[in-house]
Amino acid sequence: MKLICVVDRMLLRFMPLLLVSVAAAVSPNVVHAEKTVAGHPEARPFEERADAAAEVDAALARADLSEKRVILVMGANWCHDSRGLAGWFSQPRFADMLTAKYEIVYVDVGHRDRNINIAQRFGIKAIKGTPTVLVLSPQGALLNRRSAPQWRDAASREEEDIFAYFDQFSIEP
Repeated sequence: MKLICVVDRMLLRFMPLLLVSVAAAVSPNVVHAEKTVAGHPEARPFEERADAAAEVDAALARADLSEKRVILVMGANWCHDSRGLAGWFSQPRFADMLTAKYEIVYVDVGHRDRNINIAQRFGIKAIKGTPTVLVLSPQGALLNRRSAPQWRDAASREEEDIFAYFDQFSIEP
């Protein structure tokens, strides 16, 4: 009987940690944000040690199977605008729309000197500012060549404008 009580207490103690771990494994793109003084949410999803190329390949494979698009947010945790865009993406309204349409990958670019080969793979020669946001077809075609580098002001953009931009991309039947 004592053994059962000990096991029950251990399960109760570690169950929340187990559930969080399982949720993270099932939803690798879940990002948590906090509100800032500036009035917009911020998140820090950019992992410098991540195997970004493998994450991009996996997202493209999932997108191809699910007929979704891919968003590559090429930024850094030091960048206010990268954190701001990631923060908006984590809000329920955005998360619902984005989850239905996209696979999202956050690619750490350091100080524009890391993972640049990923941007080049899709036709962006250099990262001129962060974030640079690539919208890709399930087959890896860049769909927003002109606007990809224009997200350097993401933290100061209006919520509605950001939502409308990403909501406009849809998969053709």
